[in-house]
Amino acid sequence: MTKARILTVDDDKHILELITLNLKGEGYQIDMAKTGEEALQKLKASTYDLIILDIMLPGIDGLDVAREIRKFSDIPILMLSAKDSDMDKALGLGIGADDYITKPFSPIELIARVKALLRRYQKTTHRNQEIIEAYPIRLDLTSHRTWLYEREIQLTAKEFSILKLLVSYPGAIYTKAQIFQQVWGEEYLSDENTVMVHIRRLRSKIEKDASQPQLIQTVWGIGYRYTKEEEL
Repeated sequence: MTKARILTVDDDKHILELITLNLKGEGYQIDMAKTGEEALQKLKASTYDLIILDIMLPGIDGLDVAREIRKFSDIPILMLSAKDSDMDKALGLGIGADDYITKPFSPIELIARVKALLRRYQKTTHRNQEIIEAYPIRLDLTSHRTWLYEREIQLTAKEFSILKLLVSYPGAIYTKAQIFQQVWGEEYLSDENTVMVHIRRLRSKIEKDASQPQLIQTVWGIGYRYTKEEEL
């Protein structure tokens, strides 16, 4: 059985070889990147189950890479760093990393961390329905990828969550409060602007004419709905 696909990012050739050797020994598929830019390109072009990301990278550092990743994916991130301090750990985990390991690390510890993260992620992302299709949109809930008329488009995590909510039940009307509570997971306090801004950005990516939206319609005085296919 094919195991998870992992992207390892480090500018140290020996670290890359060490990680690759040990994880391939466990049956995982490993891809490598030596810079943050290369890592982001690979993540947007392919699907991975986990990324092992060094903080100290040339160009875009690991923290900025993690911030970018969280705009379009919830892939588990295991951060690597030579610095062993509570402040570094707080910073690393605060920007969206799921776990943290310091160099030098033992292969046994690395493998244990990887297995634990993959188990946790697979439990939380398992769905009876991994694909949602509502013409002309198709969403892959596992990889958080989106297609419009069979062309892949890039959405932020919040945009993906809003679109997922709307396309799950075409025709259903959602108030701004319902959208905010579902997507942000917080109590709605009349912050209409937050929802409106994200809807506007989402429309700019999926509508032929964002000024006259056909897919995400405004129901005046109530909220928003995704148009049923037969109405298009």
